[in-house]
Amino acid sequence: MAQDKIKQNDAVKQAQVVDRDEHQKTKESKRLGTYLITVPAAKKKFADISDKINPDPIYNDTSEGPFGLGPLVYPCLQRFNTIECFLTLYFMLTLSHGMLYALVDLSLKILVSQFSASNSETFLMDFSDYFASFLVSMFVAHFGGRGNRAKWVAAASIVTGLSAIAFAVLFFHYEIIKLNIVEEDLCKEGKKTKVCGSTVIPHKSICISLFIFGQCLHGIAGVPIYLLALTFIFDHVPTLSSGLYIGIADAALTVGYFLGYLLGVKSFTLPVEEAMQAVGHVQRFRILQSGWWKSFIFVGSIPFFTTLPLFCFPSNLPGAHKIKLEKSKESSRIDRRLKDKEIKPNLKGVLHVTWCLIRNPLVLTQILCNVTESVTFKASSHYLPLYLQTQFVMTPKSAAMLTGIFILPGCIIGRFLGGYIVDKLQMNIKNKLKFITTASVISIVLFLLLISVKCETAKFPGINDDYDGFGMVGSLKAPCNEKCGCTTSAYNSVCGRDDKQYFSPCFAGCHASKRLRKEKVYYNCSCIKQGLTTVDDEGQYIDAVFGTCNTKCISLPLFFAFFFSATIFSTLCGIPTSIIIMESVPTSWNSVSLGVMFTLWRFIGSVPAPIFFAETSALCCSFWDIDECGIKVRCWIYKGKQLVYTFVGTWTSMQVATTLLCIYALGKYDYLVNGNIESLDTPVKSKKAKEEEDKD
Repeated sequence: MAQDKIKQNDAVKQAQVVDRDEHQKTKESKRLGTYLITVPAAKKKFADISDKINPDPIYNDTSEGPFGLGPLVYPCLQRFNTIECFLTLYFMLTLSHGMLYALVDLSLKILVSQFSASNSETFLMDFSDYFASFLVSMFVAHFGGRGNRAKWVAAASIVTGLSAIAFAVLFFHYEIIKLNIVEEDLCKEGKKTKVCGSTVIPHKSICISLFIFGQCLHGIAGVPIYLLALTFIFDHVPTLSSGLYIGIADAALTVGYFLGYLLGVKSFTLPVEEAMQAVGHVQRFRILQSGWWKSFIFVGSIPFFTTLPLFCFPSNLPGAHKIKLEKSKESSRIDRRLKDKEIKPNLKGVLHVTWCLIRNPLVLTQILCNVTESVTFKASSHYLPLYLQTQFVMTPKSAAMLTGIFILPGCIIGRFLGGYIVDKLQMNIKNKLKFITTASVISIVLFLLLISVKCETAKFPGINDDYDGFGMVGSLKAPCNEKCGCTTSAYNSVCGRDDKQYFSPCFAGCHASKRLRKEKVYYNCSCIKQGLTTVDDEGQYIDAVFGTCNTKCISLPLFFAFFFSATIFSTLCGIPTSIIIMESVPTSWNSVSLGVMFTLWRFIGSVPAPIFFAETSALCCSFWDIDECGIKVRCWIYKGKQLVYTFVGTWTSMQVATTLLCIYALGKYDYLVNGNIESLDTPVKSKKAKEEEDKD
């Protein structure tokens, strides 16, 4: 009797379990009922799928939904329910986000110069997007990774468009750029100089606050774009093919920055004649600033076009579960201490998972490699223009233009090639680490070759020349220009007939100028007394020509060839490091692992690095622009050797760090993946424990 009762109770329990499962299936069938009419027809007609249903139940996953907005599911749209379509929309969104980056960087220079912003105001305007993204990165990584990542990216597209609108309102509603009568910097006795005093700038605080607000929106929008979208792509492609997909996605940011830079440079050309014909002050400054607010509106409209299609993607695309099962059959690449672990949905679980990732040598080394690559790029962007100004005597404008021409394409090619090579050679983690190490060593060798490329530096009175014995090195003033009333607020170099470069026509003692054909020439220069004279069409003797002196440096193309190659090899590691991080952790940890990488990157590479570069370059300065109040505004001339040592030391140290980190990861890989090590004491639960809890 007792045994019969036990059997009867077991039968009742089994029946309850079966009923519960059937009830769940009924709910799921009701929820998917709206899709069942249209989806099969769409798949058969447009996806060319056979009528046969996969009998293997392990390939069925209810999270793989159709392409549609809620109950609005149309058969003709199911062709877009692919990872390639998502990648196309993501490329457009990231392209606009990168263009906005460039426009913000260029417009920041205008606000700083027009508003005479203090150091603290400049710091807040420049780094507010980094702080905003730093604060929300882990929150978005955890909660976004557990939900529909495509919809988070769609929300990010809306925020990106709103940030562009905020910047457009700034230039449309407030007068920022003012037309000033600029007198030519010639030698004139009795010239009036500016008097130190505070000036009241209308709407300054409002404009700065609006700019910071737009920066915060821009930074917050970037977190889902660069975290959740990458993990979404990684989960929907085979492991060995992820390099190409992520390489294409990553290249969109740099391509966008390059296009935005070109768009911003075009906006610097102001429609002065059209603005002067306008009626009313408001209409005049809106026409004057039309290039900027129109550029922001154009860039801001691009992400809005991607919003609706991104909202239509399901949590998992068709075939995602099959790819996940195939990845689980691959050889183990995960730290044995983290295998079969899942994150608890609470704050304590997230904090301990973060601690586990930081303690994982394989993940931590690749996060730091990503940081070193970012710092290397920022070092090149900061030091290279200064190096070109000092070593090859270029104007700041020319040096900045050449820097952008070589750095941005080199970064695009390098990062894309990094993903492409990893994809085509089908590298495992160990081979990826060896690839990064080799590329870093080659980049160091190529960069060190830059030191051997030198050119003869033109004589610069006041900097490396003493005005033929009538002046002194370190001071631009001499008896020949003492009464000219010259200032150092603008660097307008001229080349004299004595083959010497002067800071400006005023410091060369030039009293007159004329535009001859396509160049500007100067006459009657009191500091220029030697050299061959040339006569213009009117019989006047030309003393100087606007621009830097041509040193006939034939090795300059070789310098850029070495630097361009070094840039490509130094950026090859960008995509492989991100892929290694995602391959080294369980699938459910991908978003959090990239969140930790993003947080450390912002904390170490984004804010402290530019401050370090500014301070070290200031130590290399030999001639400052000092305003009427005695405050150092900007550095015009740098000490050559000291700047070279600083640039080379910073750049090579980052690449050496990358090499050493990858060598350390190689040594630890077999021990972490295949060795017998103790499990981490973490509040994460394994899949077995989770199944036991569900049974209870």
